Amino acid sequence: MSSVNWSDTAPVVAFIGVFAGAIGLPVPAMPTLIVVGSTLVAARDPVLILATFLGALAGAFAGDAAWFLTGRRFGYRVLDGLCRISLSPDTCVRRASGFFEKRGVKLLLVSRFIPGLSLVAIPIAGAGDTRFSRFTLYDLLGAALWISVGLSIGMLFYRQIDAVLATLKQFGLGMAALALIGLLLWIGFRYSRRALLIAQLRKSRISVDELSVLLANEPGALIVDVRSTLSRRDDPFVIPGSRLFDLATADAALATLPRHTSVVIYCSCPNEVSAAKVAERLSKLGFSNVRPLTGGIGAWRQAGRDVEAIVATT
Repeated sequence: MSSVNWSDTAPVVAFIGVFAGAIGLPVPAMPTLIVVGSTLVAARDPVLILATFLGALAGAFAGDAAWFLTGRRFGYRVLDGLCRISLSPDTCVRRASGFFEKRGVKLLLVSRFIPGLSLVAIPIAGAGDTRFSRFTLYDLLGAALWISVGLSIGMLFYRQIDAVLATLKQFGLGMAALALIGLLLWIGFRYSRRALLIAQLRKSRISVDELSVLLANEPGALIVDVRSTLSRRDDPFVIPGSRLFDLATADAALATLPRHTSVVIYCSCPNEVSAAKVAERLSKLGFSNVRPLTGGIGAWRQAGRDVEAIVATT
């Protein structure tokens, strides 16, 4: 049977596991819910099941509200921090921005089912015009659905989970040890993949000083801003002469440009991985000289270079 001796702590375990995952700690929140759900079967206590659900819901909302208010306070600058600490490439920020632009706060109904999306979408909601009451409604509904799925899986497959735990005990391992090993392997894989991408990026990127020289010697160079629409709305300035890059229509917009044109790509994320992804795409389209800008528009500003306001188009 399940671990009845600790089933009474299920609400606390659910709260801690979900809260830790919501604030961005590398905690396997869904597996935690599944294991917790398996212990509730043996308890046979509807009140305990409800308390566990509410504990997990409270943990989810507490973590999400913290990120929402952080986004409201610091705007899209908080995404720069996420780029630095996230195990996912910087493109997760762009993907979340694109999803949010299309679906708005309703994205929170399903964002938890997509790894990394919720952590980015919530501060984006805070940085935008989303009312806290509207955020609360969709966040609670999305979290309730996600938690229900996790606990239900645990309750439905508790026998299989018990068998796994029993096997681990035979080898002197507990669920915590297995989770820790899996977590370390996952983190190592994600960081190694990220490090490889950044190492490849460093071979081709261009510095602020080099860009200044390029613009002076080659006025026809193409400078492309690949930030999301939401990021541009929060910071409506670009490097002088920049073109705004729309991923949805990029191929058609670039089809008429000569392939030997020097192209410099920049974004707002400090690791320029989003820019590197776009640079790779342009290279596949036949552009022979595509380079991401080191440090993005932030480095350009810090070097004392001028920026210009984005001109609204109708």
